[in-house]
Amino acid sequence: MSTERGIDHRLGEAAVSVTDAAGQPLAEREVTVEQTRHDFGFGNIGFDLVSWIGGEGDAGTHLFGGASTESASLIADRYLELYNATTLPFYWRGFEPRRGEPDTERLRKTAQWFVDHGVSVKGHPLLWHTLAPQWLLELDDAEAESVMRARIARETRDFAGVVDLWDAINEAVILPVFTADPNAVTRLAQSKGRVEMVRLAFESAREGNPNARLVLNDFDLSADYERLIEQCLEAGIQIDAIGLQTHMHQGYRGEDAVWDILERFARFGLPLQMTETTLVSGDLMPPHIVDLNDYVVDDWPSTPEGEERQADEIVRHYRTLVSHPAVESIAYWGLTDEGAWLGAPAGLLRSDGSPKPAFDALHGLIKGEWWMAPTQLRTNVHGQVDVHGFAGDYRISHGSRSATFHIDRGAPARVNATLE
Repeated sequence: MSTERGIDHRLGEAAVSVTDAAGQPLAEREVTVEQTRHDFGFGNIGFDLVSWIGGEGDAGTHLFGGASTESASLIADRYLELYNATTLPFYWRGFEPRRGEPDTERLRKTAQWFVDHGVSVKGHPLLWHTLAPQWLLELDDAEAESVMRARIARETRDFAGVVDLWDAINEAVILPVFTADPNAVTRLAQSKGRVEMVRLAFESAREGNPNARLVLNDFDLSADYERLIEQCLEAGIQIDAIGLQTHMHQGYRGEDAVWDILERFARFGLPLQMTETTLVSGDLMPPHIVDLNDYVVDDWPSTPEGEERQADEIVRHYRTLVSHPAVESIAYWGLTDEGAWLGAPAGLLRSDGSPKPAFDALHGLIKGEWWMAPTQLRTNVHGQVDVHGFAGDYRISHGSRSATFHIDRGAPARVNATLE
């Protein structure tokens, strides 16, 4: 675990040997170096764009909102301007409203669009008690379990190579005692237990795609989640990353509280993914609300004061998360207010697509302070130039010729760049 807060551990160095197409060193030449991608995953949900990219569907993302056709193109441009990762919705009830009719083509088209634009894709989730299909309740436990396993393996198989990162099971801590909505997943969990439900999800996902990276994701960041992780690891379940939700509709938890959460879960030695992060830009949800779903209002507007607060808090929150070496990605949960969870003004864009101060502030970090813009450097007599920057992909160019290289975190590396 780490006690120091800083970002030096995100940096790396590369001694780049620059040659022309014939292999001759480009000695004492002016070259331009620029970053093209972060290794760290900066993401958001892509729910707003599924209908625009993949076409209108039967249900799916409409359960959680979505951008209008008129604003979708603008939102897509804003998305690509800032993010290198996305989370797409695979909520079973919307993905397969009728048994045997999954929304595969539309979601695969959407996922491929993101990949083609340099954005990695995560599927969320493969198994969850909430939004399980109603038709699953008609099956007995044995058949329901068989169908769950088949559904999970089908998705990881059908999307392999495009979606290779998944929330394998969502919110397993509450799973056996969830009573808000009758569902077959909870019913099965009451007989199998939490650990075996986790095993079911992870094993079925690897059956479909042995190369998939699988995440255990939860909103319950108490000791109960820690115990579940311990039990799963002791049971031999291979967890690739731990997902931590931080919906902060009731206010920013503060740097120290967030850091404490990271430290507690970093002890497992697994990468941490901040899977669902929100900060509102309007009035805060009252603190006495226990289940955020219980807060229902007809109109929850963004306010100028709230937008300034959100911008300040998002910078503080991201600085804390990026400072911790165990964190590998952050997924903000809502690009626009139009598609935000619970109707909260949690988006970084207003409903008309215009950026809030939080979008600009976050852009200033990801594509400003934590980014190498085009920079002029000069090679030495051996055709070498030293580059220091955030781990990620880079381009080096001289005139019309260019090459790419990568900087890893930590120790300096020697790389070759042949300009063609």
